[in-house]
Amino acid sequence: MSRRSDTYDPKQVALLDQASLDEAVAAAQKAFAAVSDVDGLIALRHQHLGDRAPVSLARREIGALPPQARADAGKRVNEARAAIQQAYDARLAVLEEDRARRVLVEEAVDVTLPGDRRPRGARHPITTLMERIADLFVGMGYEVAEGPEVELEWANFDALNIPPDHPSRGLMDTFWVATAQTFANGLVATAPENQLGTGSGLVLRTHTSPVQARTMLERQPPIYVVVPGRVYRTDELDATHSPVFHQVEGLVVDKGITMAHLRGTLDHFARAMFGENARTRWRPHYFPFTEPSAEFDVWFEAHRDGPRWVEWGGCGMVDPNVLRACGVDPTVYSAFAFGMGIDRTLMFRNGLSDMREFIEGDVRFTRAFGMEVA
Repeated sequence: MSRRSDTYDPKQVALLDQASLDEAVAAAQKAFAAVSDVDGLIALRHQHLGDRAPVSLARREIGALPPQARADAGKRVNEARAAIQQAYDARLAVLEEDRARRVLVEEAVDVTLPGDRRPRGARHPITTLMERIADLFVGMGYEVAEGPEVELEWANFDALNIPPDHPSRGLMDTFWVATAQTFANGLVATAPENQLGTGSGLVLRTHTSPVQARTMLERQPPIYVVVPGRVYRTDELDATHSPVFHQVEGLVVDKGITMAHLRGTLDHFARAMFGENARTRWRPHYFPFTEPSAEFDVWFEAHRDGPRWVEWGGCGMVDPNVLRACGVDPTVYSAFAFGMGIDRTLMFRNGLSDMREFIEGDVRFTRAFGMEVA
C-alpha cells in the first residue's frame, strides 16, 4: 500500500464546503480592504495565501475525497484562491498608487527657491564615535595612545606572540609595504604583483595592538591606555567587511589585574554604547597575544537577517610572552587587553546593516549623524 510522504493528516473535509470557501474569500477581501499601507498588506498576505491559509488547507483536503469528487472540489478551491489573489493584487495596486501620490506631495521640491551655495556638512559618524569612546575611557582614568598606521612587522606580529607561520601574516590578510630599497634594487620588475613588499618588514597595521607594544616599551606600569584608530586588512568591501576600518584597543597593566576587572570594564563600555539594558555574552576563544581569551558578543536587534548575537570584539589576559617581549615582568604585573570594531559599534548603536554607507560620501547620511546630540 502506498502512503503519502506529506505528514499532514486531513481531518476537516468540511473546509471543502462551498460555504467555507466563500467565507474564506470574504474574510480575505475584508482584511485586505482594512489595510492602509503596502507593508501591512504584505505582512497580511501569508494569512490568506500562505501554506496554512484556509484555501491552502482546503486544497490539501482534496486527497481525502473519493476520486469522482476531486475534480469538482479542486475547481472550487482554485476559484476561491484566484478570487483571494485577485483581491490582494487589486488592493496592492491601489496602495502602491496612493503611496506614489503621497511621495510626490511630501517630497516635492520648490525649484523657484534660491539654491544654497554653501551647504552645511557634518563630521563623519566614525570620527564622532571614536571621540566619544575616548572621552568615556578618559573619564575612567585611561590615557589615549596613538601609533603609526605603517607599522613594523615586529610590532604588528612578533611582539604580540604571533609566530612566523601564522596565517594572519599572509597576503590573504595583510597589506605588505614595498620599501624604497625594493624599488632601488629593481625588484619591482621581477617580483610577482601579489608578492610585492613581502618580507620588507613593513605592513599596514592589521589591528591597533602594536600601539600596546609601543606603549609598554615606552613607559613603566601601571599603564591604562585606550587606542582608537584606523586599521587595514585585505577584505573585500561588502555589507559587513571593508579593507579599511576602525578599532578601539584597550590595555591595562598593573599589579593584581584579573579577568573580573576586564569583564567589569567591558560591561560598562557596552552599557555606555548601547544603553543600560545592553545584552552581552562571552565565548571562549584563542588569540596568540592573550591567554585566557574570549570573544565578546552583543545582541543586535537590527541585523539584516533578524535579531541575533554578533561578535563585537576580542579580549583576554595578556600573554606573559607579550609582557616579556615588551619589557614588563609577568611575575610582578598582570594585564588585560581588548579590541572592538568601531564600525560595528556604530552599526549596533544605530541599527545600520550595510557598512558601505560609511564610505559612500552621501552627505545626507553624514549630516544626519552630525546633528546627533551626545
